[in-house]
Amino acid sequence: MTDVPTVPLGGTDLMISRIGFGAWAIGGAGWRYSWGAQDDRDSIAAVHRAVELGVNWIDTAAVYGLGHSEEVVGQALARLPASRRPYVFTKCGLVWDDRDPLGAPRKVMEPASVRRELEASLRRLGVDRIDLYQVHWPGDGRPLEWGTEEPAEAAQGTPLEEYWQVMADLRTEGKVRAIGLSNHGPEQLATAAKVARVDAIQPQFSLLSRSAAGELAWAAANDAAAVVYQPLASGLLTGAFTAERVAALDPEDWRRGFPDFTTELPRNLALVHALRPVAERHGSTVAAVAVAWTLAWPGVSGAIVGARRPEQIEDWAGAVRLELGAADLGEIAEALARTGAGSGPLRP
Repeated sequence: MTDVPTVPLGGTDLMISRIGFGAWAIGGAGWRYSWGAQDDRDSIAAVHRAVELGVNWIDTAAVYGLGHSEEVVGQALARLPASRRPYVFTKCGLVWDDRDPLGAPRKVMEPASVRRELEASLRRLGVDRIDLYQVHWPGDGRPLEWGTEEPAEAAQGTPLEEYWQVMADLRTEGKVRAIGLSNHGPEQLATAAKVARVDAIQPQFSLLSRSAAGELAWAAANDAAAVVYQPLASGLLTGAFTAERVAALDPEDWRRGFPDFTTELPRNLALVHALRPVAERHGSTVAAVAVAWTLAWPGVSGAIVGARRPEQIEDWAGAVRLELGAADLGEIAEALARTGAGSGPLRP
C-alpha cells in the first residue's frame, strides 16, 4: 500500500500518513504505566507490518518502558532499509528514578535535563536526529498521576517560556527537525507560540475523551499539526474487549485501575456495541470507525494508534480511507448521548 493519504506536519516539510504507530505498550513490563509483559519480537514485527501498510511515522517517548520502547523502535528501524524507515517522534520531560522504577515519573523540563534526555533518546533509537521532539507534559516538577486529579497547588517547575526556548534551540541546532507540545491547553500553546513556532501538538482525543476541541481549534488556526493519542481509548474501542477480558488483564497493566475500564466500563462497552452497525455498513471494523471518527475532526492531522502484534494493525489500518458521512456521524452522536460514554462534544 503506497497510496496512503499524507498531510503536512504543520508548517514543516514532513509529510505524514494520517495514522502513526504508537509505541507506548511495547515498552513492556516493570514500570509505573506498563501494559504488562511484551515480546520484543512481536513489537518489531508490528512496526514492520505498519510500515508495509503505509504508516510512515512512529510515536514513542523516553519514559515508555523507561527507555525500552525507544530501544525496540531503534532495533526495528535498524532492520529496515534506509529508504523505508519511518519518521521517529519521541518525547521528553518525564524523568524516572532507576532506584524506584514503579514510582511515578516526574514532569521535569529543566534545560540541562532536556538536553540529557535528547542525547539518551538519540542513542537508544540509533538515529542522528529526531524528526519530531515533543514536551510530554507541562514541566511543573510534580509526579505524573495518570488518570487522577492532580493537586491544585501552584507549579514549582520550569516556566513554559524557558523550556520552550530550549526546544526551539534544539531545532535551530539541527538536533531535531520539528518540536511539539503534548498535553498542553490552548492558553499554554498560545504562550509557547510567542516564544517560537509550534510545529505540532499532541492531545488525548477519542470517542471517550472529547475535551480537546479547544486545542484542535488552536492548531487549525496556527498552522500546527495535531496528532491525537489514544483514539482507541487504550484498546476499549477495538471491539475486542469484554468485562471478562478486563478482569484478565496482566496484573501490571495500568488499565486495571483506570475508570474507563472499571466504573465506566458498562457505558463504554455499550458504545462499542452501537458502533458495530456503522462498521458493518462500511465493510470495516469498529476500530477503524473509532479512528476515522477522530480523523474527521477539523484540525486533526493524524492519529497515533498502538499495536502489540502485527495482526492487530489490520483492524485499524483501513481508517485512513474510511470516510464517515453525515448520517454516520449523527448515528454515532446519538449513541454517545444515549450511552453516556465519555464526555465532550458529540460530533465534529
